[in-house]
Amino acid sequence: MKKLSARRRHPLAAVVVLLLALAATGGLYAAFAPAGKAQADETAQSLAIDEGKKLYSVGCASCHGAGGQGTTDGPSLVGVGSAAVDFQVATGRMPAQQPGAQVPKKKVIYNQAEIDQLAAYISSLGAGPITPTKSQVDPSGADVAKGGDLFRTNCAQCHNFTGEGGALTHGKYAPSLEGVSPKHIYEAMQTGPQSMPSFPDTTMPEQEKKDIIAYIKTVNGDNSASPGGLSLGGLGPVSEGLFGWIFGLGGLVAIAVWVAAHTAKAKKS
Repeated sequence: MKKLSARRRHPLAAVVVLLLALAATGGLYAAFAPAGKAQADETAQSLAIDEGKKLYSVGCASCHGAGGQGTTDGPSLVGVGSAAVDFQVATGRMPAQQPGAQVPKKKVIYNQAEIDQLAAYISSLGAGPITPTKSQVDPSGADVAKGGDLFRTNCAQCHNFTGEGGALTHGKYAPSLEGVSPKHIYEAMQTGPQSMPSFPDTTMPEQEKKDIIAYIKTVNGDNSASPGGLSLGGLGPVSEGLFGWIFGLGGLVAIAVWVAAHTAKAKKS
């Protein structure tokens, strides 16, 4: 009987063994940490939404409505997503100075933290395209040739062959893509700002967007060569034909006048 009682385990021994096993396998962290981390993330998101709502009330509500429902001066923002907010605000297009056919790019008045807060609030009004990550917009290793084909098929009609921009109807225009960050190019394809159509991932997958970004950055880069000589802004055959008509034909007329003035008949008279 003494031997059996000596071998009897303490009532807390099983609990200690279980805690040691959980700690060894990471189960103890998994049991407690995620809940705390999720709660912290939720709190941070709620704070961002609250701060974004304050910024929205000051800078956006007068045109887009107190709840983002839109007014006669601005469209509804319900469902536009964080990508649209980041593109419009981070390029200075919003807040707009005045209504017009086209809202131009201008100096940015919010810092990135404030833009993220605005995006958090507007995203809370309805789900929409999400701001891309660095890996999504990184054109490293992308197919530049394929990007050129995609760009000429889907974008060149408005932005011209090298992204120099061009005029549209009713006072609108396609802006130049030179100097535009890969993030904003990606967001523009996601959201279709102003007259531009949108290209969601179901229509144009992420890799194809990267290929287009790589093409734009290559043709507008400092090392890009122009085999034809003067590129004339890369605006295509219309500008090239106009240049040829004015300067080429003008040069021929000038040569004809010079020749006529130096003929033998002209000298006699």
